[in-house]
Amino acid sequence: MTSRRHTLKLVVAAVLFPGRGTAASFSTERPLMGTLFKITSHTADHPLFKIASSEAFAAAEKINSVASDYIADSELLSFSKLSHGKPHPVSETLFPLLLQARHFAEETEGRFDPTLGPLTKLWRESRRRQSLPGPDVLAAALAASGYGKLFLDGKARTLVFSVPGMRLDLGGIAKGQAADAMLEVFRKHGLTRTSITCGGDVRVGDPPPGKDHWSISVRTTCEPKQPLKLVNSAVSTSGDLHQFVEIEGTRFSHIIDPETGLGLTEPRTAIIIASNAAESDALATAACVRS
Repeated sequence: MTSRRHTLKLVVAAVLFPGRGTAASFSTERPLMGTLFKITSHTADHPLFKIASSEAFAAAEKINSVASDYIADSELLSFSKLSHGKPHPVSETLFPLLLQARHFAEETEGRFDPTLGPLTKLWRESRRRQSLPGPDVLAAALAASGYGKLFLDGKARTLVFSVPGMRLDLGGIAKGQAADAMLEVFRKHGLTRTSITCGGDVRVGDPPPGKDHWSISVRTTCEPKQPLKLVNSAVSTSGDLHQFVEIEGTRFSHIIDPETGLGLTEPRTAIIIASNAAESDALATAACVRS
């Protein structure tokens, strides 16, 4: 969820590296997409870091503005009002995000699925009301879900919902897509020694000066794991550690089981390392939903 009033924090830690002159680690963070996005970059050019940070957050904001299913007037949410069976234009910003999400839906055979919006909406209502949806309501939401019912035309840049009541949800990939876009901004400015952290997703570029990797701490349960060593890659964690609802003695995760339409009831966590954050984000969800 986008915050209208951003609080920006800047932390500077100067470090000397023999033979390299003076280098510094700069960090800045901002609330975005319901979590905290943090940028850390190693450079001797503080003004350039500030420029890149501003542009990177702007890129993430742009993605959030079109892809959020919390912002009432977002492009993504506007699609839920569209008639089915007809092509509808999609913006240049959102269309590649949908293509990427659809790709991972196909790769995971629907374990990650950006068309589960009707079921996500029911889960949120269940959490608020502390009760499960009725059988007819759940059946209708299931009928309106399924990536095979979403058609994307790359040439015309349009989408078609083949059945009524469809609703998109990029919650399982949008943060990763934003992190990838932010790192790309820093690379464009030549600041390759950069990491982007957003919730359970971390995207890193070249390692910090004097090191051959980024050391990334991850947590999927109450116990932290051994730090991971990453270079030019990403890691995502997924599970029900923080988001769940307990109804009539059963704990339902926020991760939806595409077969039942309800949140997963068995505790599952996943850590996925991939070449980019969009991939690790989507596959972490899919790993939790594995049959």
